[in-house]
Amino acid sequence: MTMLDQVTTNFVDEAAGLPPAELEAAFDRLVDLRPEGGKEASRAAVPSASENSALDHRIRAALLPRADELDAHLTGLHSDARAAISTTARAILKRGTLTEQQYAVLVEPFVGRAHLPAQGE
Repeated sequence: MTMLDQVTTNFVDEAAGLPPAELEAAFDRLVDLRPEGGKEASRAAVPSASENSALDHRIRAALLPRADELDAHLTGLHSDARAAISTTARAILKRGTLTEQQYAVLVEPFVGRAHLPAQGE
């Protein structure tokens, strides 16, 4: 299995531990940003198949123990949290290939919620 860089794994681990209300807010912001360049930016942040598999495995492993807690807060939040964390984690993983604007729009849902590396980190 492909190893993810430490910056990406740190983000996933931190984001997966956020309180349900914070994950709900991050997902809502992700949805709000889709028409503002988020959709196109997400298409640019495409990991390799092995990177995507490793990322998906890490996110699922981190969130699965919290599925009942998240869905008790809001039905479907477990799935929404996976989507929000995955989108931002892919941006962090592929930060060297994205424009500043693409990177900014993809990490914005977690600004102030989790440590986000500068694009050059």
